[in-house]
Amino acid sequence: MSKDEPEKQQVSDEEWALFVRDAESGADAPKEPSARARMVTERLRARDAEAARQGGHRWGRKPKAPAQPPGWRTGPAWQEMNGTKARRKRVTSTVAVLALLGLAVVAIRPELVTDHLPDGGESDVAAAPLAPETARPTAAPSADPYPDAPTLKEPFRGSPALRWADGAAGIVVPEAKAVGGMSRKQVAHALKSVKDFLVAANIDPATVRGERPEAALEILDPLQRGGRGWLEKALREPDEEQDPLVAFSRFDPRDVRLVGDVVKTRGRMTFGKGDRDGEVRVRTDYTFVYPLVRAKPGSTEVARTVVRRQLTFALYDPARTASTPGKLFALRWSYYAGNHDCRTSSGYYEPEFTAELMTSPDPSGPVRDPYDRRGDLADLEDECGTVTRT
Repeated sequence: MSKDEPEKQQVSDEEWALFVRDAESGADAPKEPSARARMVTERLRARDAEAARQGGHRWGRKPKAPAQPPGWRTGPAWQEMNGTKARRKRVTSTVAVLALLGLAVVAIRPELVTDHLPDGGESDVAAAPLAPETARPTAAPSADPYPDAPTLKEPFRGSPALRWADGAAGIVVPEAKAVGGMSRKQVAHALKSVKDFLVAANIDPATVRGERPEAALEILDPLQRGGRGWLEKALREPDEEQDPLVAFSRFDPRDVRLVGDVVKTRGRMTFGKGDRDGEVRVRTDYTFVYPLVRAKPGSTEVARTVVRRQLTFALYDPARTASTPGKLFALRWSYYAGNHDCRTSSGYYEPEFTAELMTSPDPSGPVRDPYDRRGDLADLEDECGTVTRT
């Protein structure tokens, strides 16, 4: 051995035996990712780099602003619309792109998921439920950097909605009191009617699977021009100008189906006097989370669509304002949908799954967190964009 050649390290018998045992068991052995995982990872790295360069743009296009329904501001009992309009805040999902990146990472380092699962491999389905929301949140729910992927058994894994209330239980009606020249009994009726509408329009299984939301329509006053009649036409002939999704959460049963029978719900309801005597106004702000799977037999990938709605209703005293006793006027409706292909106007929410994200065009539009319940939907840009998670 020359003096310039480094001295070889001597390995003890114990160290050599440990090395052989570890090699045979595969402990700490790096795992080569599949060609598919490498391809996805490289594509996503390039896409994310380009998105960062352009300001984080993702999926979508800017749709035409929805037109005001006929008679939106006409008539003595519906002038309360006063310039408001049905607003569509639709955001397609590039969360699936992020999910692809997550799948590629997990293929390389599965311990990132398995290491923080409780014993037995199940997610923490017994997490304590959140208390009802009583005021507008000041921050969005925290996000897990390595969220668990949803499954058919646990469709809300990895979502803040895991701790939200189930269905109608998440719609808490405040205690009624007389206001605006309306009796306590009238106010209580208005509050109950609003909850019944929200349940029938967003949670009822028949509505969610695309059937006509008859129970919800029956709660609305047929005397309101641009109200119930406009929605009925939108259900029959949906397009960008008349979109039933402004009021109803509907999915095409030929395309997708709900996983299980639970829709997660969180939000709040408030009320106060209107602009005239004999009027109570009820304002609502709720987010609904729908876990979905393709209707094709054997489909197992779960995707979630997150819909936030802000609606204002009025109940009038028929003795003072032309209206149908006990029926609601819809004064304002706005919505924002995360993981919905806003390039379509089919009258159904159309969630995107991982496979579509591999062939869809590059994303564009503003980036949002669909679980962020701060702010007013009317202040958001009326255009498609991307969501950070579902």
